[in-house]
Amino acid sequence: MIPPVLSSLIQVFIFPGFIFILSYAMFCEWVSRKFVARLQNRVGPLYTGWEGILQPLADSIKLLAKEDITPKAADKFVFALMPVAVFALPLTAIFLIPIQSLTNLWGYSPIVSFEGDLIIVLFLLSVIILSIFLAGWSSANRFGIIGATRAALQMLAYEIPLGIAMIGPAIFARSLSIGKIVEWQAQSMHNFLSAPNLMAIPVALLLAVGFIICTVCLLAELELRPFDSPEAETEIVHGWQVEYSGKKLGLLRLGHDVKLVLASALLTSLFLGGPIGPWPIPPVVWFLLKTAVCVLILSNASALFARLRIDQMLGGSWRYLAPLSILYIMAVQIIAGLM
Repeated sequence: MIPPVLSSLIQVFIFPGFIFILSYAMFCEWVSRKFVARLQNRVGPLYTGWEGILQPLADSIKLLAKEDITPKAADKFVFALMPVAVFALPLTAIFLIPIQSLTNLWGYSPIVSFEGDLIIVLFLLSVIILSIFLAGWSSANRFGIIGATRAALQMLAYEIPLGIAMIGPAIFARSLSIGKIVEWQAQSMHNFLSAPNLMAIPVALLLAVGFIICTVCLLAELELRPFDSPEAETEIVHGWQVEYSGKKLGLLRLGHDVKLVLASALLTSLFLGGPIGPWPIPPVVWFLLKTAVCVLILSNASALFARLRIDQMLGGSWRYLAPLSILYIMAVQIIAGLM
């Protein structure tokens, strides 16, 4: 029998912790790059590993080996610290996501679980926004400052509807614990299969609306097209990342990959049942399949749409998405009260 301390270390550092998440993040980047390349009639990564599957790892190693330059006018402490924060914060948030079943049939507990961990995830997403803003602002580069300002405006605009949409499943589950929300979905699926009822239809429709709202908001959080104005290479070179190179740029790239996994894991856990499914497949396999589908959805949206102007992007949130999210949460409250 494995000692409790060693079991905890394995969970944190190997599976479903650091090594697993980092490996899966690089795999998701490869999936995204290959999928977008096919949509745009390109081949994508091809030579490093089978079908280029090791290309994200090769890119990371290459960046870590390159010269690390810090601008003379930059705030050196903040400039060096923010890439670490952008990498560490989403990685910490994923520890709150249930990846596999650790207890009984209906128990899907993450590495760290407590009542209110959904609020902590929202808080960490907000701190990531602050870290990105400080990363660009501390570079003392005019393009970096403009990109940082755009990123802050964009992410704050979409943070409100994102938070509201993510609270919808919590109202149905009557819990702010992501693990308990997954348990509610498992129990609801079991109840529906055993005794179908009419209330399942409006609940499913509302969860679909919440999924769409969250997907749009997470595209903005990830700065994927059409919300990539903070990094618009044709306007501000490379936005808030323009002065980063070497190890710092490598950490920023890895942080983006981990954020992609976090976004897909949140969509999976809150709206798609987490690591559960209708067939007796290991829970971690269901988690990987569902998050891979979410990665493809995000990549497809990124490939199909052109970049929005900053005013169009902000207007789309405040005029349409925020009111829609408020109507959504009101409908959720009404249906939850009838259940």
